[in-house]
Formats: sequence, structure tokens, C-alpha cells
Amino acid sequence: MDNIQMVDVRGQYQKIKPEVNKAVLEVIESGAFINGPAVKSFQTNLEEYLGAKHVIPCANGTDALQIALMALGLEPGDEVIVPAFTYVATAEVIALLRLIPKMVDVDPGTFNVTAEIVEAAITPKTKAIVPVHLFGQSCDMEPIMAVAEKHNLYVVEDNAQAIGADYTFSDGTVKKTGTIGHIGCTSFYPSKNLGAYGDGGAISTNDDELAAKLRMVANHGQVRRYYHDMIGVNSRLDSIQAAILDIKLSHLDAYAQARQQAADFYDKAFGAVENLEIPARQHNSSHVFHQYTLLVKNGRRDKLQEYLREKGVPSMIYYPVPLYEQEAYRGEFSGGIDFLEVTDKLCKEVLSLPVHTEMNEEILQFITKAVLSFFE
Repeated sequence: MDNIQMVDVRGQYQKIKPEVNKAVLEVIESGAFINGPAVKSFQTNLEEYLGAKHVIPCANGTDALQIALMALGLEPGDEVIVPAFTYVATAEVIALLRLIPKMVDVDPGTFNVTAEIVEAAITPKTKAIVPVHLFGQSCDMEPIMAVAEKHNLYVVEDNAQAIGADYTFSDGTVKKTGTIGHIGCTSFYPSKNLGAYGDGGAISTNDDELAAKLRMVANHGQVRRYYHDMIGVNSRLDSIQAAILDIKLSHLDAYAQARQQAADFYDKAFGAVENLEIPARQHNSSHVFHQYTLLVKNGRRDKLQEYLREKGVPSMIYYPVPLYEQEAYRGEFSGGIDFLEVTDKLCKEVLSLPVHTEMNEEILQFITKAVLSFFE
């Protein structure tokens, strides 16, 4: 089979091409390229979808995290708890603001931080927690929020990989990821579940005061033009990307369903294979499968990846190196961590297979057959 993709953005575009082309041309013809009506429309619709009181669009997901931390008024040297098994952006913005990323381990099944792991890492310098909803399902947020309240800490959700996922509280209340903590941050990088045709991001909060600060930080620290009340940045979602995202937002739940169906197919194929462990599914969170990530046991991960490459099946390793082993995070920004058992193990065993909205049974059969043949 030719040209299997990890994410088929072209195939997805073909199905919504008339809507997207019309929306893009309308923006071009309007000339309202920055903060135009398309941005306001997308912002309103995303607020409604998430059930968030405020959404602040911005330029990308990394900016979203940086703006969130800037709005909290943290001081250099303050510690922010962050998983060591995540993309570098989560820790990058912490270090950029001269804060200390306090790296912690993750649950070996869900790959997410837990309340117990977080609480054990809290010190008098700790001011915030950044739980990452990795690969498409929520951290167990109810106990994490309880720990945050107990220790008077902010919670900034990194929701770049799990937009659209539902978290169910013990009383039956259901909330979207990104709306549970004090602030939620997401990315619209093209390969994300809700991806732009360029870059983009957004911040969400239900706190009016925080929303005002977030908007101010994202707009050069100003509310009124040329009057700057705090140090800010310039980070905005352009109107063309907003128009595209507004269309794709209406399809987001269907996109999640397509990903879940592909994951179900994989689960059934690999569930009983020795040396493979399928992704754990948390009982109180839906999983939108930004990635479908297997654990490959007994040191066979790299050999399996090479075998799949020869068979024409792409795969990716998210993430091959723990944050604490990255050169940039040694010393000052290590948070005193140089080894975490689960993170180290995951970096040696994880392998993500293609999962996207355009997968059909033929593609899934081809991929699963290739994987299974390796273990025969």
C-alpha cells in the first residue's frame, strides 16, 4: 500500500474543501486579517463547545502556555510541577520565564501525572502544576484539583493533545479538558485533532480576572492602545486560520469518533500479543487518540520500527529522550531530577502508529498485519 500517513491532513481537507475555500476567500475579500469577524466567531463557538466562559485565541500552543504563566504573576525561582514525559514546550516556557520546571514521573498506564505523584513533589517554592493530557485523554483531574486547593497552587492544563476529551467527576459532572484547571491551553498545529492550516493556539478560563490578564498579556500588556500596564507579548490567531478552525470545530466530535474507531481496531488486533501493551483507557475520561501509542517490550521497539518502515508503515516515537536528559534542562532547570523510572522506561518502549480521521479498514488491516507479522 502506497503512502500511508501518520496524519492525513490532505485527505481530511478534501472532504471539507468547499467550506474551507469559501471561508478563506471571504476573509481575503474582507481585508480583516487580524482580529476580524472570523476570529470573534471562532472564539465564541469554541467557548460554547468547551463550556468555557472565556477563550483567548493566540498564535500557537507554546505561546498559550507562556501567556498563561505570565498572567499568574509568578516570580523567578518559583517551581512549576510538570511531567518529564512530554513535549519540550511544556517545560520550555517555564524555563524561559526563569521559573523552575519541577519534573515528575507519570503513571505507567495512562502516561499522565497523578495527584499522588504531584503532591509528593510539592515544596515551599511550588506555585503551579501543569498537567499534560497526553496522547488524547485527561489526567485524573478531580484529585489533582483537590491537591492544588489544599496547597494553594494554580493549575494550568496543557490540552494540546486532548481537545474534545470529556472528564467525568465523581458526582457525575462532565467537563471538557482545558476547562477544569484555572487555565487551559491548546494548540492548533496542523496535525492536532483540531488543526489549522498554519499555526494557532488558544487559552481558556472561567475566571473573569484571569481572562482580563490573559488578554492583556497576549496584546502587548495593553487594554487601551498605546497604554501598557504590564509586560506582554504579541500573540494572535490570524483571521484565515480562525475561519478554517471554525469549520473544523463543527466536525471535531466526528473526527474524534473516527480516531476512536481506529484505536478500537488496533486494540482488538494487538490486545493479546505478547511483548505489546495497548494504551490504557481511564474509566473517567474519554480518549480522543491524538496518538495511538503502544508499549513494545523486551527491547524490541527500535527493531519493530525499522521493520515497519521497510513494510511502508510509518511510526513515531513520542518521546525518545526524557526532559531531564535534554542538554537545555541540565543544571539550573533540572529541578534536581536526573532519573525517573517510569519516564525512562517509556522513552525506551513507546511507539505510535498512524491514527487519523481518514483511516479505513484497508489501511488498518495493512498496518496491523505488518505489526503482527513482526511477532510471528
